[in-house]
Amino acid sequence: MVAEQLRAAREAKNLTVQQVADATKIRTDHVRALEEGKFTAFSATIYIRGSVKIYAKFLKLDEAKLLATLDGELKGTQKFSEPPPLSDQKKSLLDSVALVLAKVNWKMGAAGFALIILALIVGVSFWAWRHHQKNDPLKNLPAAVYQPADSGDTLPLPGHR
Repeated sequence: MVAEQLRAAREAKNLTVQQVADATKIRTDHVRALEEGKFTAFSATIYIRGSVKIYAKFLKLDEAKLLATLDGELKGTQKFSEPPPLSDQKKSLLDSVALVLAKVNWKMGAAGFALIILALIVGVSFWAWRHHQKNDPLKNLPAAVYQPADSGDTLPLPGHR
Protein backbone atom coordinates (compact mmCIF):
# COMPACT_ATOMS: atom_id res chain seq x y z
CA MET A 1 0.00 0.00 0.00
CA VAL A 2 1.08 3.56 -0.72
CA ALA A 3 0.51 4.67 2.88
CA GLU A 4 2.81 1.98 4.29
CA GLN A 5 5.55 2.70 1.73
CA LEU A 6 5.50 6.43 2.52
CA ARG A 7 5.56 5.91 6.28
CA ALA A 8 8.30 3.26 6.11
CA ALA A 9 10.48 5.45 3.87
CA ARG A 10 10.02 8.46 6.17
CA GLU A 11 10.84 6.44 9.28
CA ALA A 12 13.88 4.88 7.55
CA LYS A 13 15.25 8.40 7.03
CA ASN A 14 14.45 9.31 10.66
CA LEU A 15 12.22 12.21 9.63
CA THR A 16 9.24 13.55 11.55
CA VAL A 17 5.92 14.39 9.97
CA GLN A 18 6.63 18.07 10.68
CA GLN A 19 10.00 17.90 8.88
CA VAL A 20 8.33 16.33 5.83
CA ALA A 21 5.59 18.98 5.90
CA ASP A 22 8.15 21.80 6.11
CA ALA A 23 10.28 20.39 3.29
CA THR A 24 7.43 19.49 0.90
CA LYS A 25 4.97 22.28 1.81
CA ILE A 26 2.30 19.61 2.31
CA ARG A 27 0.09 20.28 5.34
CA THR A 28 0.90 18.05 8.32
CA ASP A 29 -2.65 16.69 8.48
CA HIS A 30 -2.35 15.71 4.81
CA VAL A 31 1.00 14.00 5.41
CA ARG A 32 -0.61 12.01 8.23
CA ALA A 33 -3.64 11.22 6.03
CA LEU A 34 -1.36 9.94 3.26
CA GLU A 35 0.57 7.74 5.69
CA GLU A 36 -2.66 6.36 7.13
CA GLY A 37 -4.32 5.83 3.75
CA LYS A 38 -7.17 8.18 4.66
CA PHE A 39 -7.65 9.74 1.24
CA THR A 40 -11.02 11.21 2.18
CA ALA A 41 -9.10 14.07 3.83
CA PHE A 42 -8.54 15.36 0.28
CA SER A 43 -11.26 16.96 -1.82
CA ALA A 44 -10.13 15.55 -5.18
CA THR A 45 -7.91 12.90 -6.70
CA ILE A 46 -5.58 15.49 -8.21
CA TYR A 47 -4.57 16.69 -4.73
CA ILE A 48 -3.87 13.14 -3.57
CA ARG A 49 -1.79 12.37 -6.67
CA GLY A 50 0.10 15.66 -6.43
CA SER A 51 0.86 15.21 -2.74
CA VAL A 52 1.99 11.59 -3.21
CA LYS A 53 4.22 12.63 -6.11
CA ILE A 54 5.86 15.42 -4.10
CA TYR A 55 6.22 13.20 -1.04
CA ALA A 56 7.70 10.31 -3.08
CA LYS A 57 10.15 12.64 -4.80
CA PHE A 58 11.24 14.05 -1.45
CA LEU A 59 11.83 10.54 -0.08
CA LYS A 60 13.54 9.50 -3.35
CA LEU A 61 11.01 6.75 -4.07
CA ASP A 62 9.92 5.56 -7.52
CA GLU A 63 7.16 8.10 -8.27
CA ALA A 64 5.69 6.30 -11.29
CA LYS A 65 5.40 2.98 -9.47
CA LEU A 66 3.90 4.63 -6.39
CA LEU A 67 1.35 6.58 -8.48
CA ALA A 68 0.35 3.42 -10.33
CA THR A 69 -0.24 1.69 -6.99
CA LEU A 70 -2.17 4.73 -5.79
CA ASP A 71 -4.41 4.65 -8.87
CA GLY A 72 -5.28 1.05 -8.11
CA GLU A 73 -6.13 1.91 -4.51
CA LEU A 74 -8.23 4.93 -5.50
CA LYS A 75 -10.28 2.91 -7.98
CA GLY A 76 -11.40 0.78 -5.06
CA THR A 77 -12.86 3.78 -3.22
CA GLN A 78 -16.31 5.12 -3.91
CA LYS A 79 -15.35 8.80 -3.63
CA PHE A 80 -12.36 8.73 -5.99
CA SER A 81 -13.21 5.89 -8.39
CA GLU A 82 -14.27 8.32 -11.13
CA PRO A 83 -13.95 12.06 -11.64
CA PRO A 84 -16.63 14.10 -9.90
CA PRO A 85 -19.10 16.05 -12.02
CA LEU A 86 -18.29 19.72 -12.42
CA SER A 87 -21.82 20.68 -11.41
CA ASP A 88 -25.04 19.08 -10.22
CA GLN A 89 -26.95 20.29 -13.28
CA LYS A 90 -27.80 18.00 -16.17
CA LYS A 91 -26.18 18.74 -19.51
CA SER A 92 -28.46 20.73 -21.78
CA LEU A 93 -28.52 20.76 -25.56
CA LEU A 94 -26.62 24.04 -25.49
CA ASP A 95 -23.87 22.41 -23.39
CA SER A 96 -23.55 19.57 -25.87
CA VAL A 97 -23.43 21.95 -28.85
CA ALA A 98 -20.84 24.13 -27.11
CA LEU A 99 -18.69 21.07 -26.42
CA VAL A 100 -18.85 19.97 -30.05
CA LEU A 101 -18.03 23.49 -31.27
CA ALA A 102 -15.09 23.67 -28.87
CA LYS A 103 -13.64 20.52 -30.44
CA VAL A 104 -13.96 21.79 -34.03
CA ASN A 105 -10.78 22.52 -35.95
CA TRP A 106 -11.92 25.91 -37.23
CA LYS A 107 -9.42 26.06 -40.12
CA MET A 108 -10.73 22.77 -41.51
CA GLY A 109 -14.26 23.72 -40.52
CA ALA A 110 -14.09 26.99 -42.46
CA ALA A 111 -12.82 25.19 -45.57
CA GLY A 112 -15.55 22.57 -45.24
CA PHE A 113 -18.19 25.25 -44.69
CA ALA A 114 -17.00 27.10 -47.81
CA LEU A 115 -17.25 23.88 -49.85
CA ILE A 116 -20.76 23.23 -48.58
CA ILE A 117 -21.84 26.79 -49.46
CA LEU A 118 -20.27 26.46 -52.92
CA ALA A 119 -22.07 23.14 -53.48
CA LEU A 120 -25.37 24.73 -52.41
CA ILE A 121 -24.87 27.66 -54.79
CA VAL A 122 -24.10 25.31 -57.69
CA GLY A 123 -27.06 23.10 -56.84
CA VAL A 124 -29.54 25.96 -56.54
CA SER A 125 -28.22 27.53 -59.76
CA PHE A 126 -28.62 24.26 -61.65
CA TRP A 127 -32.14 23.79 -60.27
CA ALA A 128 -33.10 27.37 -61.24
CA TRP A 129 -31.71 26.90 -64.77
CA ARG A 130 -33.63 23.61 -65.24
CA HIS A 131 -36.81 25.16 -63.83
CA HIS A 132 -36.46 28.13 -66.19
CA GLN A 133 -35.95 25.78 -69.18
CA LYS A 134 -39.18 23.91 -68.44
CA ASN A 135 -41.25 27.10 -68.10
CA ASP A 136 -39.89 28.95 -71.17
CA PRO A 137 -43.03 30.02 -73.13
CA LEU A 138 -41.20 30.17 -76.47
CA LYS A 139 -39.88 26.66 -76.13
CA ASN A 140 -43.36 25.09 -76.06
CA LEU A 141 -44.65 26.72 -79.29
CA PRO A 142 -45.37 24.47 -82.29
CA ALA A 143 -43.05 24.65 -85.27
CA ALA A 144 -43.77 27.71 -87.43
CA VAL A 145 -44.74 27.27 -91.12
CA TYR A 146 -44.30 30.02 -93.67
CA GLN A 147 -47.41 30.65 -95.77
CA PRO A 148 -47.22 33.24 -98.56
CA ALA A 149 -50.19 35.52 -99.02
CA ASP A 150 -52.34 34.88 -102.13
CA SER A 151 -53.60 38.44 -102.45
CA GLY A 152 -50.85 39.57 -104.72
CA ASP A 153 -50.53 42.70 -102.77
CA THR A 154 -47.08 43.77 -101.93
CA LEU A 155 -45.99 46.24 -99.45
CA PRO A 156 -45.12 49.64 -100.82
CA LEU A 157 -41.52 50.69 -100.84
CA PRO A 158 -40.74 53.56 -98.60
CA GLY A 159 -40.92 56.89 -100.33
CA HIS A 160 -43.04 55.55 -103.32
CA ARG A 161 -46.75 55.76 -103.12
